[in-house]
Amino acid sequence: MKKTVLAIVCMIAFAVTKAQSVKFGVKAGLNIAFVHIDHSEAENLDFNSLLGFHGGITLEAKLSDSFSIQPEILYVERGATIKKETFLPDYYDSSAEEATFSADYISLPIMAKYYLVKGFFLEAGPEVSFLVNDEVIGSDFSIEDTRINNYDLGANFGFGYQFDNGLFVQSRYTLGLVNMLESREMKNGVFQFSLGYQF
Repeated sequence: MKKTVLAIVCMIAFAVTKAQSVKFGVKAGLNIAFVHIDHSEAENLDFNSLLGFHGGITLEAKLSDSFSIQPEILYVERGATIKKETFLPDYYDSSAEEATFSADYISLPIMAKYYLVKGFFLEAGPEVSFLVNDEVIGSDFSIEDTRINNYDLGANFGFGYQFDNGLFVQSRYTLGLVNMLESREMKNGVFQFSLGYQF
């Protein structure tokens, strides 16, 4: 993990030193989060999407007229809505039929952006995330330690449009690459829809 963070820092430093221009920005928006699970390992598991929020700061280092590197620091809400039998121990007695699994992260994506035409861009890049909060909440109980890993690695793919006045819109999908639990094939996934502004 330390090597991954160091590599990201080196990439950011390289991009900034070679950039034609550097612009800071802020962004926020809606998440539609999922948990992908191997149902062959647990046929009774039922995970559904969960709405959440993300927000943070961006830095776009323009290396040419059509290509730039954009690191970001984001607070991202992930998780899922799940049925009782997917998370409660056998000894736990609860009448709740459904609960909310929340996993909040500080995420550090670094995106390569290519402008196909003026304003419109495609983007892709890696992301490392650090868990800051995780819990399961039902109507009559709560579990504050879900024992998921305290980090996540992901791959991002998206597109967006940059307006001349500094506003921009983005749509992005983050695919989790590592299991959230050591004992189960279980990975994050999230769609993000963002509105931002560059200074």
